[in-house]
Amino acid sequence: MAAKKDRPAPSRTPAKPAASKPKSEAFSSHARAEISPVELRKLIEEAAYYRAKQRGFAPGHEIEDWVQAEAEVLRRIEGRPGR
Repeated sequence: MAAKKDRPAPSRTPAKPAASKPKSEAFSSHARAEISPVELRKLIEEAAYYRAKQRGFAPGHEIEDWVQAEAEVLRRIEGRPGR
């Protein structure tokens, strides 16, 4: 039988919660997640792709698709209603 290693007894005092903001501040209705420029670009790219797909990928509308996709994504991120 192997000898048990001496271990310190577990602490009986409960751990103190980390200092945090009151729930009213931490979970306000105006809270939103920050989005990186890379994530923002990916969202716009995807929205532009689906706009082009709806048109059957007809050439000549790439800039229009991008501008409309960008406006749509920013509107959604900011929580504003659509047109």
